[in-house]
Amino acid sequence: MGDTPVIPDYGGACISSVVPALLEPTDECPAWLPAVAHDAPQVVLFVVDGLGWLQLAERPHLAPVLTSLAGGPIDSVCPTTTSTALTSITTGMPPGQHGVVGYRVATEGGVLNVLRWSVGGRDARSSEPPEKFQCVDCFAAHRPAIVTRAEFVESGFTRAHLDGVRFRGYRVTSTLVTEVRAALRAGEAFVYAYYDGLDKVGHEYGLGEHYDAELVAVDAIVGQLLDALPPGAVLLVTADHGQVEVGERLIDPHPEVLAHCSLQSGEGRFRWLHARPGQAADLADAARRHHADTGWVVTADEVVEQGWFGPVVTEVARSRLGDVALVARDDVAYRDPADTGPYHLVGRHGSLTEAEVRVPLLAGVR
Repeated sequence: MGDTPVIPDYGGACISSVVPALLEPTDECPAWLPAVAHDAPQVVLFVVDGLGWLQLAERPHLAPVLTSLAGGPIDSVCPTTTSTALTSITTGMPPGQHGVVGYRVATEGGVLNVLRWSVGGRDARSSEPPEKFQCVDCFAAHRPAIVTRAEFVESGFTRAHLDGVRFRGYRVTSTLVTEVRAALRAGEAFVYAYYDGLDKVGHEYGLGEHYDAELVAVDAIVGQLLDALPPGAVLLVTADHGQVEVGERLIDPHPEVLAHCSLQSGEGRFRWLHARPGQAADLADAARRHHADTGWVVTADEVVEQGWFGPVVTEVARSRLGDVALVARDDVAYRDPADTGPYHLVGRHGSLTEAEVRVPLLAGVR
């Protein structure tokens, strides 16, 4: 792992720049955008959840279609987590501006699990209306065709990062390709498609043979999407983040740290600690003493000043941060008993290591 965090190149080669470059193009194609996608009459943007550049580069034999495409690595955002990154892709904004600053976000009503849109296990769509939580128009108000799992369409997170679009829901992978083909045949100039299988497999099984098998399946989907393109159309493939394998390397925050902490938010590799009143400095000192050996210990003021969340951080976004962040540098995660799920996470993401930040931006034609 590197000794310093990889700060995303907001405004440059970053996932937050992709949609603006496609939907509001300038005369000059950005150097990081594959030239074939600039001013193409039809573009399919295929987002593969969890497809990191480093993981792909280590497995070219498993993904011959992907690795034959033009392009290279770009940056995800901070933190490297699905809720934040997908919102940056769809809004074209860094997290400091759209305000979805993590997977679990502290609000006045409690800690909001953004993907489940729940607080304390209860549906929060009424108490935290998604359209008010995240107010930036997605896709610059172009209302494109969106191909995503049908069961996601009514979720709170979908309303937060895909409000106002036109959905084409799919149930199984084969119909993902079918829906994209139908949208292109209908003359859609821009189609956004999302697939979450690789991320799920990485979370549950790590980066071993199950991950490899799913990468082969993803490569086949990409091949089918290329075959579905009409003449002149372009397929652009990117991702929201990469992954690292953590396994059982879980760290409980030290009791001295917890003594100054009122609650935790974020996730295992980007854990926000919220200080008790008047104890923020003591919390930071204790966290540095006990956890600087495995991660970057930074205050909210430091991450804002250093541009981790982008050049602008709104007051609303700032209010959703904790006081001190434990950001994993090693292949570890920081435990919070309140942060639970249906299974133990083997593969994880969220931090600013190169393995998590670098994602592909690849383009191909039929």
